Amino acid sequence: MDRKWWTLIAVCTGVFMLLLDITIVNVALPQIERAFKASLADLQWVIDAYALTLAALLLTAGSIADLAGRRLVFAVGIVIFTLGSALCGLAPSSLFLSLSRALQGIGGAIMFATSLALLAQAFEPRERGVAFAAFGAVTGIAVAIGPVLGGAITSGLSWRWIFFVNVPIGIVALTITRLRVEESRLPGAPRPDAAGFITFSLALTGLVFGLIRSQAAGWGSFEVVGSFAAAAALLAAFIATELRVSQPMFDLRLLRVPTFNGGLMAAWALSASIFSLITYLVIYFQDLLGYSAVAAGVRFLPMTGATFLVAGIAGRLTTKVQIRYLIGGGFALVTAGLLLMRGLTAADSWTHFLPGFIVAGVGTGLVNVPLASTAVGVVSAQRAGMASGINSTLRQVGIATGVASLGAILTSMVRSQIVSQLAHTPLAAHAHALATTISNGGISAALDGVPHRSQILIAAAARASYVDALNTILLVAAGVTLAGMVAALVAIRQRDFHHVRDQAADDLVAVAAGA
Repeated sequence: MDRKWWTLIAVCTGVFMLLLDITIVNVALPQIERAFKASLADLQWVIDAYALTLAALLLTAGSIADLAGRRLVFAVGIVIFTLGSALCGLAPSSLFLSLSRALQGIGGAIMFATSLALLAQAFEPRERGVAFAAFGAVTGIAVAIGPVLGGAITSGLSWRWIFFVNVPIGIVALTITRLRVEESRLPGAPRPDAAGFITFSLALTGLVFGLIRSQAAGWGSFEVVGSFAAAAALLAAFIATELRVSQPMFDLRLLRVPTFNGGLMAAWALSASIFSLITYLVIYFQDLLGYSAVAAGVRFLPMTGATFLVAGIAGRLTTKVQIRYLIGGGFALVTAGLLLMRGLTAADSWTHFLPGFIVAGVGTGLVNVPLASTAVGVVSAQRAGMASGINSTLRQVGIATGVASLGAILTSMVRSQIVSQLAHTPLAAHAHALATTISNGGISAALDGVPHRSQILIAAAARASYVDALNTILLVAAGVTLAGMVAALVAIRQRDFHHVRDQAADDLVAVAAGA
């Protein structure tokens, strides 16, 4: 078999693993919570540690690959990701798991940043359409089946196996990469922007840390206020650095193009809303409705399946409908879907979410594909890779900040609502302590050693509180998607797109169309 097809197999295998691990972990969170008696903040870090390192390293990894060799760097990424997966599976504590997830994110960023360059090198321009369509399809499938596959593995084996399964796959991908993939470099490639990478990474970490710690330490605590202040200072340092260096990782001149800004806002809003919410919906399905991991994963299929199917239609519509109307219309549907999910009561079953899942899934499919055009369709070929990388980075930033922010709101509401629910019961004197225990260690921690009658009261209060909080963060998420819709309709302009499409931009858009 020709080397180009081996390259496609290696790249698709590696990227399938890293994208699968964005969604596959969600359905295992309740099992991880019970295994380590983890708090909600601990579970947030399991998600955000991966998203943070993935977001922080995406742009820098591409520069390193151009300089040191794309095959070499891609292989290093596979090794780091596979090692991180093995450590996740062996984790003895939630802290160890989060640190291992961060290592996974580093490997994932390296693989993702290098993948398109390897394909572009292996395939002639006339053949790239097939390669990128296959790559895009693999990315779409990975995101779509993540919850179901994660649920099946967790229910059939253990949550640890959602990580262990990556080890043999990673070994196969590494073997193919070393034996069958050709090395390539970019002559005269600039050195990575180390100062930009450090300031951006620390700023993002400070912001997320402050959001996650806000409920345990208090919004006005030195720990939280200091984290936010440090994040603001580091972000200012990042901007100053990017304006000064000759080869920045983020060329701030791109922000002069309104369409590019609208695309960044849309990328962040989609991840900070519907994708971040999945974490808390999974916890509700398993901890409060009592579904197994696989049963919970199957119930997300209407949403992920709709997204996958509509993405193909959206790819064809991009040549007939203005991009801003596709993205704006998609966000309108996601907003409608989130509002349909609201109104949940403690007596409702999972079918309450079904109409909202389908409508939001259709809207997400409409947004995802044309969103790539807002990054690469408004820049020259020389900056298409950077523009695409920045857009992908904002998606991961959306996950990190969305999970942290929605979790902070949910935790605060659950605590106050539990106190209110138990105020007129025999447990009123212990309401504050029980609220803290539930928000830190889950319902099971609050039920340990408690008489049966009290268990019933606590469980009922916890369920009612979580339902109220879930309705609130659904409304917050709808507000975020509404802002994304406005940004798309106002900022994205047809005249910003290049009339003569260059090959680099066409290649990157083909990836999204394949998904």
